[in-house]
Amino acid sequence: MMKFAAIGLDHRHIYDLTENLLKAGAECAGYCPETSDPGVIEGFAKRFPRIEPKPRAALLDDKSVAFVATAAIPADRAQLAIAAMRAGKDVMSDKPGVTTLDDLEALEDCVRETKRIWHTCFTERFLTPSTYEALALVRAGAIGRVVQTIGLGPHRLNAPIRPAWFWERERYGGILGDIASHQIDQFIAFTGAKEPRVELARIGSFGTRPGFQDFGEIVLGSEGPRGYVRVDWFTPDGLPTWGDGRIMVLGTEGTIELRKYVDVEGRPGTDHLFLVDKKGTRHVACEGRPLPYFAAFLADVRDRTETAMAQSHVFTVSRLTIAAQLKAEGRP
Repeated sequence: MMKFAAIGLDHRHIYDLTENLLKAGAECAGYCPETSDPGVIEGFAKRFPRIEPKPRAALLDDKSVAFVATAAIPADRAQLAIAAMRAGKDVMSDKPGVTTLDDLEALEDCVRETKRIWHTCFTERFLTPSTYEALALVRAGAIGRVVQTIGLGPHRLNAPIRPAWFWERERYGGILGDIASHQIDQFIAFTGAKEPRVELARIGSFGTRPGFQDFGEIVLGSEGPRGYVRVDWFTPDGLPTWGDGRIMVLGTEGTIELRKYVDVEGRPGTDHLFLVDKKGTRHVACEGRPLPYFAAFLADVRDRTETAMAQSHVFTVSRLTIAAQLKAEGRP
């Protein structure tokens, strides 16, 4: 059985990574209890009581550990990944996997030198079965040629439970650097864009906390398809989930809309897909379907393949995300 180590337990996304890797057949060799947020460790120990805490160095030195899963402080993820790859391990990181261009170049160099796999798990694609179904429909030609995607990523702020680093731009990477990688990833996945670029990027601070970036938007271009991204921290407390995340895909012969986490005043549950084409309208309930990414990642670690996601795709999404953040801030 393939083993992994959980290192960098600073964000609750480590729960999703660990749970789905275990479901896919991996074994967790241990977790590092060093954290900036003790609540994350408490939650991890409660969810996975059989996984033992172990020192970081011991986990990195353990030859039986094939890869590392991490949700460390965003600014620290790249250097942790580099240390893991130099120790002979592949890496699955929470988003954002990297927050600066210098760190991205260092990651690219490390991957090239070590031949290890470095993934960012884009959970808004890989943890939502509706997205797999939508991609299958698009690739089968259900809505013709894709013209544009619109990706909306609203989030609930939950200010009282956020650790100190969450409010520090250089630590979390800015709102676009932190969140918008999801929508950029899906733009490329749905359109197949070969030359994606950031044409417009803006951020705003509208009062959640002085100076804190709580709104961001991006216009994406390419050799053909277009994309629009909006992310924010304004999910009202009345919504029964953390955010009404949506993807809308415009094709030459139809449209697809995903209501991934809630159908407001509509059907119960998650992962609602709405297809409109020349035949009419259709709702597809996708909740509970398999999530193939995690088993594919394990196969890639074993076989040294790229079935779960191309390494070049991870680099491209990371570069565009950082570029959007810097453009929005007027930084070179």
